[in-house]
Amino acid sequence: MNILRFSANQCCALILLCFFGCFGVGSAAAQTQAEKDEGWISLFDGKTLNGWRVNENPETFSVKDGAIVVNGNVSHLFYEGDVNNHDFKNFELKIDVMTFPNSNSGIYFHTDFQEKGFPGVGHEVQVNLTHTDWKKSGSLYNVVNVDKAPAVDNQWYTQHIIVKGKTVRILINGQLLYEYVEPNLKKDAERGQFISHGTFALQGHDPGSKAMFKNIRVKVLPN
Repeated sequence: MNILRFSANQCCALILLCFFGCFGVGSAAAQTQAEKDEGWISLFDGKTLNGWRVNENPETFSVKDGAIVVNGNVSHLFYEGDVNNHDFKNFELKIDVMTFPNSNSGIYFHTDFQEKGFPGVGHEVQVNLTHTDWKKSGSLYNVVNVDKAPAVDNQWYTQHIIVKGKTVRILINGQLLYEYVEPNLKKDAERGQFISHGTFALQGHDPGSKAMFKNIRVKVLPN
C-alpha cells in the first residue's frame, strides 16, 4: 500500500477508498512483553483513573472490565501521570478502542488540561465509525479528514498515532492511513492547534456517544 503524504495545499477533506478491502477488521491485542522490551509504557492500569484528570462532568468517565468507559455529557480526561512528566513531543501512542452505534469520541495529543470545553490546544484524532459527523476514525480533525470508516462498531481495534518532528502518521490495526507533514504555519501563540508538545486526552462528546479505551501505551521517541 502506498504512503499518502499531505502538506500545505492538501489539508482539506480527503477520500480514502476501499478501507475494508485494505484493512479488514482485526481484534486488538493487549500489550505484549515484546512491546515492553521495545520501550512501550502503559498509561492506564486497567483498574483506576490514577494518573488521569477529568475536567467537567466527571461522571462521563468510569472504569469497567479493564477499560475506560466514556459515556455522558461533554468532558475530557487528561493524562497527568509521571511518564515523561506527562509532556510528550515525539512519541508513538497505541490505544485499543471500541465504539458503539452513533458514538463519537476523540484522542488528543500535544494538549493541556483545561477546566471545560473542547481542548483549544493540540490536535484531535477522531474516534467515530457511525456517528453523523462524516469525519471518521483516524482523521486528524479538520486537518486531514477521513470519510470512510476503517473499522466497525462493537469490535476492538487499535488506533496508533506516531508524531516525529512535524510529521504525523496514523495507523488503524497496523495499516497506515496517511502521513501528514505540517507546513510552516503562521502562529499567533506558542501553543494552539498545531504540532508542539503536551499531554494526551480522551473525549466525552455527548450523552448519546459511548466509547471504550484500553491498553493505552506510549513509546517516547528522541527529540
